[in-house]
Amino acid sequence: MSSWNFADVWEAVAQKLPEATAQVQGDRRFTFKEFDERADGIGQWLLDLGVAKQDKVAQYLYNGPEYLESIFGIWKAGTIPVNTNYRYGDEELVYLWDNADAVAVVFHGAFSDRIAGLRDRVPNIKGWLWVEDGSGDCPEWADPYEDAASLGKGRCAPPWGRSPDDLYMLYTGGTTGMPKGVMWRQDDIFATLNVTALGLKYPEDGTIDDVHELLETPGATVLPACPLMHGTGAFTSFSALNTGGCVVTLTQRTYSPEELLSAIEANKVNVIAIVGDAFAKPMLRALDANAGRWDISSLLAIISSGVMWSEQTKQGLLKHHAGMLCVDAFSSSEALGMGSSISSAAGAAHTAKFTLGENAIVIKEDGSHVEPGSGDIGMVAVKGRTPVGYYKDQAKSDATFKTIDGARYSIPGDFASVAADGTLELLGRGSMCINTGGEKVFPEEIEEALKTAESVRDAVAVGVPDEKFGQAIVAMVELAPGAILDESEVIAHVKTKLASFKAPKRVLQVETIGRAANGKVDYKRLTAEAESRVG
Repeated sequence: MSSWNFADVWEAVAQKLPEATAQVQGDRRFTFKEFDERADGIGQWLLDLGVAKQDKVAQYLYNGPEYLESIFGIWKAGTIPVNTNYRYGDEELVYLWDNADAVAVVFHGAFSDRIAGLRDRVPNIKGWLWVEDGSGDCPEWADPYEDAASLGKGRCAPPWGRSPDDLYMLYTGGTTGMPKGVMWRQDDIFATLNVTALGLKYPEDGTIDDVHELLETPGATVLPACPLMHGTGAFTSFSALNTGGCVVTLTQRTYSPEELLSAIEANKVNVIAIVGDAFAKPMLRALDANAGRWDISSLLAIISSGVMWSEQTKQGLLKHHAGMLCVDAFSSSEALGMGSSISSAAGAAHTAKFTLGENAIVIKEDGSHVEPGSGDIGMVAVKGRTPVGYYKDQAKSDATFKTIDGARYSIPGDFASVAADGTLELLGRGSMCINTGGEKVFPEEIEEALKTAESVRDAVAVGVPDEKFGQAIVAMVELAPGAILDESEVIAHVKTKLASFKAPKRVLQVETIGRAANGKVDYKRLTAEAESRVG
């Protein structure tokens, strides 16, 4: 049985490859030796604060070296990192930090004023660590991050030690209720990422000794273009650091495809992590408009998770670099490895069709398997290395993590059917399902059809009350630059892709869909807007 702990692994990597580059952001570069020593300082700051075993430490940070460095320090101290969505308002922040029982917060200076206004509402937080970002001076109630990072006087070792049972907690959601903390054992998440790692893979039953024995050269260079506060960016980064790879982060806090492409060229990036067409389409437009400007030949793969991206976009990117793969990773915070869809220059996979993961099945409500080609709909379930559960929510844990045929499965709620060839046809989350005229229609399949229309940049499908159909499908579309909405044309286009009853009754233009950085959509807000406009 394996016994992985991230802090132990990254310390071993730093011992084997001290001068290898661990992190890059613009002109800032950190070797693994520096990464390790600075994280020792953060861990020591936490121990000096008086944290207890497996206390929670929130990270209220944009992307940057301090994000992964502070995670390392939090794990060194035997405590648990808690991701914080930097788009949250006061009420959401108070809820999250209270729900997580956070005792400390690492934050960028840009958030100082917001925190100052709510500190009295989170009295259990006893330490604030301020990351300088040019937005002002360190508040008197916080400690400067750089001072803490210099505290390390040797290896940070908590008196209670470290364990493969130490947790990584990933707060997820908000679109279907308040965010929930998904609890992963470090050993489980490490082993899961190890299976899909580029290059070096450690033995399935490996230990820290395998890092010392097997790691000889630096691993892949990855660039999470999406936020590290979400699983897609974090998991990609963890996987690279586990094998001595380098993590590159962008300097701008709003997505710039030009900066992304320049960073790929400058750092010879091998893998980038994105979230669907919101990242991929601007990247493609920049490449099309600037032929030959950027050398992206170092790329082995573009990986998207969280929201599907269109076949046309993949094919367009592959024209600029035929040697890479475009990968849809069908995963969630609660279940990794549900499926994948891989496109190459040899042929692009159809959007919304995935190959089931090795440990994944599709099950019906009665617990029986959905047979390929049956037309039945079920939920995707993954067995094997799965989370412990949701923090302080036993009912939600019981509903999501179930035992089937003697094996424990994670069932986060994604509906799908299985084609005759065994491929997975993803339909979406059941909570978003639209019931129109007695037919159940999943928004995601409508949205993917909408996004293949030339005039549509992004789209969301919602259900609004309708006297005849119960619910009528309404499409909210963000148009491509320069496009003019022709409602009947878009509806006709969808009918060429899907059954007519799945086509929207109305198509409404919005300035922006307003996707979060993880690709998620506020369906409640868009449904309310559709209802008010349709009447």
